[in-house]
Amino acid sequence: MKENHPSIAIIGAGVSGLTAAITLQKAGYQTTIYEANSFVGGRVYSDTSRSQILDHGFQVMLDAYPAVQEFLDVEALKLRKFVPGSIVFKDGKKYRLGDASRNSSFLWSTIVAGVGSIKDKWLVFSLSRKLKQKSIQEIFASPEVTTLAYLQDFGFSAKMINSFFKPFYAGIFLETELSTSSRMFEFVFKMFAEGNATIPAQGIKAIPEQLAAQLPKESLILDKKVTSVVGNEITFENGEKATSDFTIIATPAGKLVPNLANQEQNWHQVTVLYLDTDHTGFDEAIIGLVANEDSLINNFHFLQDVFDDHKNIISVSVVKKHTLNNEQLTERVIKELREETDIKASSLIKMFHINKALPQLNSLNNCMHPTETQLTEHIFLAGDHLSNGSLNAAMLNGKAAAQAVMSKIDGSVLL
Repeated sequence: MKENHPSIAIIGAGVSGLTAAITLQKAGYQTTIYEANSFVGGRVYSDTSRSQILDHGFQVMLDAYPAVQEFLDVEALKLRKFVPGSIVFKDGKKYRLGDASRNSSFLWSTIVAGVGSIKDKWLVFSLSRKLKQKSIQEIFASPEVTTLAYLQDFGFSAKMINSFFKPFYAGIFLETELSTSSRMFEFVFKMFAEGNATIPAQGIKAIPEQLAAQLPKESLILDKKVTSVVGNEITFENGEKATSDFTIIATPAGKLVPNLANQEQNWHQVTVLYLDTDHTGFDEAIIGLVANEDSLINNFHFLQDVFDDHKNIISVSVVKKHTLNNEQLTERVIKELREETDIKASSLIKMFHINKALPQLNSLNNCMHPTETQLTEHIFLAGDHLSNGSLNAAMLNGKAAAQAVMSKIDGSVLL
């Protein structure tokens, strides 16, 4: 480590804060990370009690993300890959459709699937080919419209949009109207076309845990909630104070920095239910979609299809707003599973109401330039909420904030 190095604090041991610390450590700088929770990862967390892997929300890592190869040991994560498709339940029927160019078993079932016309399916192929040739930089420089307007302008029918795109992307964007920026749609579609949706063998929390393992244990201080950052002074919930020459806030800073007090971050929400079931699953890791506008269920999958030797559990995501209590919601979901998919679920194992699941953002970018992360003389910002709601943006923005701090220390100019 560099001698006489300045003190650097990082607020938040989520993916962005951890990658900021790793970037600084590789350059020879020590950091201290303060985390309010008793665990690392922030929103990227799993409950692994009783030999069950219950992620906090249905979260996948797209292995085509550029930042994945830079910061993660993919082989060590033992990624479980979803097949490039989905099973759509609509009007009492079941349709299996997907990317036949990567999995030939989808070819005929996709052609005959009653969720869109032959033209719609050709348009999916054309869109995939177009976005594979479009760079990420070009995507995030493109004019922004809503995803719905983008799909309509591309020529997709209302049937295809309502039967496939809405339920599939509602599970990703956590909103049901496809109001998310077309930049995010193009980026996610491209990542799906070029790679796989994956979950580590030990659950999604294995990602931040692997990042944290690259850092000295003493640099991580858990259960240490920060309430304000003013200049180089950090104040904690218990009244204690600390000082740092530079502070990276890797969480929404609206409640921490006085001059940002009115800049609240809005969030998309989701509720995830884990239910016991006698159903043995689909015999492949694949996402199920319910294409019924009156249904609360959006998407689901079987844990035994993803994880080795896992008990039969179905994970169900509810994105739509409702006024049901937990008992009523459980009853409604079990009823809809039976009526819409003929899948019988029994008792509730766990329910997660995730109020801050994904940041609501308007103008999206791929990642921040290091110079854009500096807020004040001493404070720098990181996190996916500054760019787009993805693990990729979280890692890249952590790196950008670290680079900005190093530039400040070295007196160099970042281009």
